[in-house]
Amino acid sequence: MTAVSDLLAARRPHRADAARNFDAILAAGRAVFTEKGAEGALEDVARRAGVGIATLYRNFPTRESLIEAVYVAEVDQVCQYADELTGLAPGDAFNAWLERFAVYLNTKRALVEGLSRESVEGFQQDEAYQTSRSAIYATGGPLLERAQAAGTARGDVDIDDVMRFILGVTAGIYRDEDQRSRIVRMAIRSVDAG
Repeated sequence: MTAVSDLLAARRPHRADAARNFDAILAAGRAVFTEKGAEGALEDVARRAGVGIATLYRNFPTRESLIEAVYVAEVDQVCQYADELTGLAPGDAFNAWLERFAVYLNTKRALVEGLSRESVEGFQQDEAYQTSRSAIYATGGPLLERAQAAGTARGDVDIDDVMRFILGVTAGIYRDEDQRSRIVRMAIRSVDAG
């Protein structure tokens, strides 16, 4: 269980019906925000979740609280994906995780913004964003180190270098999905040794 898993568990209601509603709202929020961006209508989220708008607001009193919860849930899934890669060679595991992370970044602008936030004009990252960023780095760091120890990843980079590089590549505007995929794969391969 990751620190982001703990954040989700702390916010998730204990009653079974309330927990189902919470999970349904998260899934619907993920779908609406993926399709329409962070400004997607909360009424659409409630409708897709099969709950009333009052239930949505009882669980997530503001748009920002729902976006944050979706963000945390998505980060948790990216982190847990590393567990699925334990049987792969170190370089293959790191590349697979980076591909998953890059694809996710392409569709989840909130994650890009959350990971690249800095303290500006008194703004401090809140606990969810700090914990999420730390979890991503804590997941990717050991994967990179194992690949470096196996000689399959460049030894002159650290996880911060790689994360910032992938963030920059995924922020690009591409003519189509095929081009985006090719360029992301090129970026990931550039971290390989040799």
